[in-house]
Amino acid sequence: MLVLTDVQKVALAINPVSAAGNSAAVESVSWSVSDDTLFTLEVSEDGLSAVLFTTGKLGSGQVNVVADADLGDGVTEIAGALEVSVQASEAVSLNISAGTPEAK
Repeated sequence: MLVLTDVQKVALAINPVSAAGNSAAVESVSWSVSDDTLFTLEVSEDGLSAVLFTTGKLGSGQVNVVADADLGDGVTEIAGALEVSVQASEAVSLNISAGTPEAK
């Protein structure tokens, strides 16, 4: 699981491989997030990479990628998923709260 703070972004990339572990081509790459209140994505033109931005909210979700491994007329869909947790960043200020005033 990838852990980010609520003020971070991270570069992501896919590396399609064959059953033997060799680099392989894919087409029609599509990225998505499970919860767009936690994350946004900026996908590269070739679809092989993206930047994941946190929105400031805390929680967990997934980044999902699907692609077509059949470079011909057919479609062989392959997929990948990355679990991501967004945690609070370190404190940068202190808020003071007051109770209800009362007589001495």
